[in-house]
Amino acid sequence: MKKKIISLLLAAAMACTMAACGNTGGQGDTSANANTGQEDTDAKGAADAANPDSEGSAAEPEGAGDAAEPVTIKVFSNLTDRKSGQGFVEQTLFDQYMAENPNVTIEVEALDDEAYKTKFKAYASGSSMPDLVNVWGHPSFLDEVIEEGLLAELDQDSYADYGFLSGSLDGFSSDGKLYGLPRNTDVMAFYYNKAIFEEHGWSVPETYADLIQLAKDISAEGIIPCSMDGADKWPVAIYYQDIVTKILGDSQQEVRNSVSTGDFSNPAYKQAAELLQESVEAGLFQNGFETSDYGTAQNLFTNGQSAMFYMGSWDMSMATNEEIPQEVRENIGVFMMPTVEGGSAKVTDIAAWNGGGYAVTQNSAVKDEAVRLLDYMFLPEHWSKVAWENGVCMSAQNYSDFLTGEETSVQVAFTDIIRESTSITGVTFNDLGDSEFKTNSEDLSAELAIGMASPDDFLAQLEEAAK
Repeated sequence: MKKKIISLLLAAAMACTMAACGNTGGQGDTSANANTGQEDTDAKGAADAANPDSEGSAAEPEGAGDAAEPVTIKVFSNLTDRKSGQGFVEQTLFDQYMAENPNVTIEVEALDDEAYKTKFKAYASGSSMPDLVNVWGHPSFLDEVIEEGLLAELDQDSYADYGFLSGSLDGFSSDGKLYGLPRNTDVMAFYYNKAIFEEHGWSVPETYADLIQLAKDISAEGIIPCSMDGADKWPVAIYYQDIVTKILGDSQQEVRNSVSTGDFSNPAYKQAAELLQESVEAGLFQNGFETSDYGTAQNLFTNGQSAMFYMGSWDMSMATNEEIPQEVRENIGVFMMPTVEGGSAKVTDIAAWNGGGYAVTQNSAVKDEAVRLLDYMFLPEHWSKVAWENGVCMSAQNYSDFLTGEETSVQVAFTDIIRESTSITGVTFNDLGDSEFKTNSEDLSAELAIGMASPDDFLAQLEEAAK
């Protein structure tokens, strides 16, 4: 009974909270192309365990496996780590699909985010686009791709029973047509090492002033306060937006209007810029954070060199990754960006959205089979179940049926954050414009953080970039 009540609360809260939601999920490892025709033993075992009796769930996609002729589906993915995290979930489902459809071979090319986006542009300018590709449900990425006619339209009605949260498909739609499916509910937060905090008597900060003081206290002990992926720049831009949110509260429409009009005159924008610079000056992030990539920032935290790590909920899989030292993975806590004194926000006004997902390319020679694979991946008992039961991420679908009572403390924390949230950012400001605005806004955020631009210069250039 308790599980049923929790499930109902979660489903209702997530549907309400994520309505009108729009980065993404960084995967820090790099790897060469992965041909998945040869099944990995571990992934196959997980696939067998993740193949439940699906009675009562959404129907199996029609025609799956009907074709007798050999079919090769080429997949372009930004999930390079195939042994853990979302890459593990993706690989598990691919292996399972091939086992159930012996005529199908799935070949995966996987690159980390920035390299992925660069090669995606190269593919887009030629005629050799892979069949199933990763996309982001943000205007800065998807709008131009749709305008170029690169993606196949999906039948939105066919996903009515798939449990996608209210608003989660919006970022993957244009003019009432659906072009992709989201895989995650993404939330930005601070991960922290509870053992380090307890050893030194540190408490989770309640206000932003507390966070700055905490950074100074941690630095005094010779520990990095918070590791930051500054090289990819988008985490810095989201961090800035997170501060804005903790000043303004429910600011989704305000930020959208600012990007569309080029008006960033609201005093909260300058206050947030000043607080970001003050944070860096206080030593909140590691030295040289502006050149540290995702993998480096995560490793500083998982090796116990930093007390905190600012990143998204997709990294909840750190708590179940056995390659991370046990004393770290068993002591991972989560807290949200603290409120700013004098602001109107609550700590429950959060940075959250639906970001990464998948689409089928319009000119694919095996488009029908690629759509069947996509449909198969997002049957409720597939992506949502495998991701949740392996502690990987929160899907963009209602995953309440898969609560086991044995969730990690990190899974529980993020579920509570979503359930208790009072507002969400939706797509963050850096992804609300076109691709040029995205690049400019993220460059400007990085320059602001390291003091290359004053808050006034930052905002003036941001306004210019938005026009």
